[in-house]
Amino acid sequence: MSSNSSSKDDDSVCMEKMEHAAVPKTKARDGWQGRMDFILTCIGYAVGLGNIWRFPYLCYKSGGGAFFIPYIIFLLLCGFPLFFMEVAFGQFSSLSPVTIWRICPLFKGVGMGMVIVSAIVCIYYNVIVAWTIYYLFMSFRSVLPWSHCHNSWNDDRCVDGLEGTLNKTMLNITSVNLTKVTASEQFWENHVLDITDGIEDSGSLRWQLFICLSLAWLCVFLCLFKGVKVLGKVMHFAAPFPYLVLLVLLIRGLTLPGAVEGIKFYIIPRWEKLADFQVWGDAALQIFYSVGMAWGGIITMASYNNFHNNAYRDAMLVPIINCGTSIFAGFVIFSVLGFMAHTAGTTVDEVVKQGPGLTFVAYPEAVAKLPISPLWAVLFFLMLYTIGLDSQFGMFETCISSFIDEYPRLLRSKRVLLAAVGCFVEFLLGLPCITQGGIYVLQIMDWYCASFSLMMISLIECLVIAWIYGTERFYKDIELMIGYKPHAIWHYMWRFVTPTVIFGIWLFSIITLGPVTYDGKSYPTWAIVFGWILGIVSLVPIPLMMIIQIINTDGDTIIERVKKLTVPAKTWGPSMEDDREIYIQSLSHNTYTLSNMDGSPVDCEEALLQHKQKIDMNNS
Repeated sequence: MSSNSSSKDDDSVCMEKMEHAAVPKTKARDGWQGRMDFILTCIGYAVGLGNIWRFPYLCYKSGGGAFFIPYIIFLLLCGFPLFFMEVAFGQFSSLSPVTIWRICPLFKGVGMGMVIVSAIVCIYYNVIVAWTIYYLFMSFRSVLPWSHCHNSWNDDRCVDGLEGTLNKTMLNITSVNLTKVTASEQFWENHVLDITDGIEDSGSLRWQLFICLSLAWLCVFLCLFKGVKVLGKVMHFAAPFPYLVLLVLLIRGLTLPGAVEGIKFYIIPRWEKLADFQVWGDAALQIFYSVGMAWGGIITMASYNNFHNNAYRDAMLVPIINCGTSIFAGFVIFSVLGFMAHTAGTTVDEVVKQGPGLTFVAYPEAVAKLPISPLWAVLFFLMLYTIGLDSQFGMFETCISSFIDEYPRLLRSKRVLLAAVGCFVEFLLGLPCITQGGIYVLQIMDWYCASFSLMMISLIECLVIAWIYGTERFYKDIELMIGYKPHAIWHYMWRFVTPTVIFGIWLFSIITLGPVTYDGKSYPTWAIVFGWILGIVSLVPIPLMMIIQIINTDGDTIIERVKKLTVPAKTWGPSMEDDREIYIQSLSHNTYTLSNMDGSPVDCEEALLQHKQKIDMNNS
């Protein structure tokens, strides 16, 4: 009697294991419609505004062509390994950054941290896109409004052109009696921003930017409310278009007087700079930010791939294109800055700026001096708009898909509503950034929220996959997808080299992260504290979710519970039925296990048998 009862109990347990471990949702999740959708979307996501306004400045500041050496070294040591890891991670599971931590439930907070970072950056990134929209609208004029001093926002300090005063203008050096400011800088500060004296004075809402921000979020909604089916089609235009514009601008720039001097200034190496620790740190940070690791976007985009897509090939291709874009954009920018310096009769280092100052002051000033200047202005800001939206698509899709994958029964059929609510909430949160003092708020968010926290999230992700899940098992997962094992070098990179490099980058970012400033203006203590809170908030879910998971897991001791939570959940693995059958079969020939909710191992042989029986029953 007890034997039969026990047998029935075993059967029911096996059936339960099969239901949870081997029966995926086959048609619940969309995927890319074409082979190029993923590559183009990843390129659009990774190639952001930083490639245009940060890399060229860093290159100039850090030794010209000599900067390429540490830049490429960190691409090899950090960029490729992390990008490959996240592509394989996302493609294997077909899950977004939160739910994907079925691989190691103890660290589910890592995925939440990724989503928080992306959500915060989405807020202010679309404000920058709104600036480009406003500049784009203002470019459709026969005379560009930032090319002269006859506007209502100009004052007695304004000068047309760059003659003789450029060195004071671009560097904001104040003379004893008079400070001269170019028309483009006054357009930016007095009209677009209508900037106040500090963050204490927020001023009023800029209605022009309110309209532009509304349009930016409307565009995001229209491209994402139907999911990746629409996004993939959009990216067939949005990803290659900036390259076409960059090529046109480069050809035009090379025909200008002074362009060669500008390019020489950009690429001629100053080897002594390689002895500066700051140069190596800046190169590492630039790779980390530009390739897009730890934001969750790469995992999300890869999760829509076909299970047998060649993730290895794609993971090598996208970082190369991304970094090549940065270098290419430098030629475009410096050819025009060379012309700008030539026109003013000064040197290139007197006109170069970084960040918004390059794209919204220096470059527009140079474009205003070109024949048919409105045409070049339209092309330039249309390119910036496209690049900004491409990255915004990836970050916002990360947020949407994370909620849907975490609560599929509740939200998968309500994607349109979720996208609309998400866009509206992010739009409201962005309103403080489009007040007269909004640039100070935006600077705080950019300064703190996507800095040291990203490195910590990435470091934990790398250590968990390499050491807890194990590189050998990860290799087998990749082999299951692409049909062969990657080179053994990745084993050592993921386990030793890359974590060490990430830790070094994290230390560098912490050491060099001083109090936030904008245009030389210091912030009050409360604003700096607020910035640190923004930076830390994405790390809070990691220990918090550890505590919650440990409390909710069965076990006599904490150590026993932790051990159970470091074993992949029984729902971990490929999502499609045929792929999952192969995966379970591969587990049955190895010592690797999945775990039930009580932490006990799933019997893979029994699960596979039950799975086959279920398929036979369905077929009959």
